[in-house]
Amino acid sequence: MFERLRHMLVKEFLQILRDPRMRFIIFGVPVVEMLVFGYAATTDVRNIRTAVYDLDDTPQSRDLVARFSGSRTFQIVRRLGREAEIRDILDRGTAKAVLRVDRGFAGDLAAGRSARVQLLLDGTDSNTAGLVMGYAAAIVASFNDRAALERMEALTGMKPPGPLLAAASRAWFNPDLESRNYFLPGVIALLLMVTTVVLSCMAIVREREIGTMEQILVTPIGRLEFILGKTIPFALIGYLDVVLISVVAVFWFEVPIRGNPLILFGSTGLYLLSTLGAGLFLSTVSRTQQQAVMTAIFFMLPALLLSGFIYPIANMPSAVQWLTYVNPLRYFLVILRGVFLKGVGLHVLWPQMAALALLGAGLLLLAAGRFRKTMA
Repeated sequence: MFERLRHMLVKEFLQILRDPRMRFIIFGVPVVEMLVFGYAATTDVRNIRTAVYDLDDTPQSRDLVARFSGSRTFQIVRRLGREAEIRDILDRGTAKAVLRVDRGFAGDLAAGRSARVQLLLDGTDSNTAGLVMGYAAAIVASFNDRAALERMEALTGMKPPGPLLAAASRAWFNPDLESRNYFLPGVIALLLMVTTVVLSCMAIVREREIGTMEQILVTPIGRLEFILGKTIPFALIGYLDVVLISVVAVFWFEVPIRGNPLILFGSTGLYLLSTLGAGLFLSTVSRTQQQAVMTAIFFMLPALLLSGFIYPIANMPSAVQWLTYVNPLRYFLVILRGVFLKGVGLHVLWPQMAALALLGAGLLLLAAGRFRKTMA
């Protein structure tokens, strides 16, 4: 049995390496897509192009503008001279925000009245607009506190006491709140699913298309050896892709890895049971490689949307939340972020690993049963 399995594995590896498309999917696609995701998949709000329409043009108004331009969130790209330019610059997308300071700004501050300042935003991207409004409110609050203290000192001649309560916040696991530290471990799970599902779903279909399936079935190779010969090479390729993508994430994008890499590799094997099982099952229900690829896309897109990678699972309807429990990507995302960012071990991650083991075993048994029924 082992000799036949060895010949099967050698044949499968040689067949994969001879195909340039397969070599590109194995080595090129993961690295290229990791670089693309690393630079594109970010929600950090920085350098928002901002125009200034300062009608007051006093030291106080210029101080407020300087606070905006001195932050990482806002980048002053233009100063407007007419009211009509506000609508035009937002329509064209030259700026995403306009800071408008009305006349009498400095006078209102000196008199203790509320001064008028307005931030006009391009609300096309509601999420970004909401974050920018929060940053702007923090800058205005800081300016307001300083102006109030200066006015009190000018009126009383006494320096006001410092704050009695000072709040200090600290973010664990991702101190700089870099969104790529959150997204890139998830990209590893996504790319691993894409690579292994696509490759494995074409495995049996390819044999059927080129007419070698019947030849294999009349040889002494059993069905178990055939399935192992089709899955083990793609499992090894999956491990190779995890190493490549992790190296890019850690050394290129500087994503920390605080946990034990052995837990990462062990959970990767459990995750591969699910992806390879799903790929083999899709291969048994497809007649051509084009059908197999389209069916794989139909499987992977809902898995991505229901994994929590893009949208929080807690925000989904209750019925959809129950559906996510049969999604292996959901559990592997928790493991990856736990290993990379939190540095937790088996005592925390064992429920996710157990779920992956159950799902993987179930999908492989389903694929094996479907294969026997198809070949009968």
